[in-house]
Amino acid sequence: MEAKAKLLGHPIHQMVIVLPLGLLIAAWIADLAFYLSGTVVLAEVAYWNTVGGIATGLFAAIFGFIDWFAVPVNTRAKRVGAWHAGFNFAVLLLFAASLVLKHTAVGHLPSALSFVCATAGLILGGISGWLGGELVNRLGIGVSPDANVNASSSLKQA
Repeated sequence: MEAKAKLLGHPIHQMVIVLPLGLLIAAWIADLAFYLSGTVVLAEVAYWNTVGGIATGLFAAIFGFIDWFAVPVNTRAKRVGAWHAGFNFAVLLLFAASLVLKHTAVGHLPSALSFVCATAGLILGGISGWLGGELVNRLGIGVSPDANVNASSSLKQA
């Protein structure tokens, strides 16, 4: 099935997800680099990348929801899409928790707990990204009018 939310013929959700992914990954890397180097400006970079990642993640979710809403009910694609959305929600919550912890710190320095939250968010983001790939590449959601919304998992042997 083709995406319902399009811009110039291309699925909007697939276009806009790259920004929150990049920002949140960059935030985690900046936190790690801060821990390794002690360079305080990296904590600020991580903080503001997290702000941007959460904001753009919420924006991307709007278009993901529009597309998910159009997926036929009682299909594997609908279930995978729901898990994908749930994991992404958890990712945003974990990075938001990390952000709140940093916000209260002088210089937005990351605490061990804020880094753990971001790390958990990064791991869940990887799982969610795989599910998103399953939706697009295996199930054809957003790209193919002939999508097989009940295709088996790509993890199963052919």
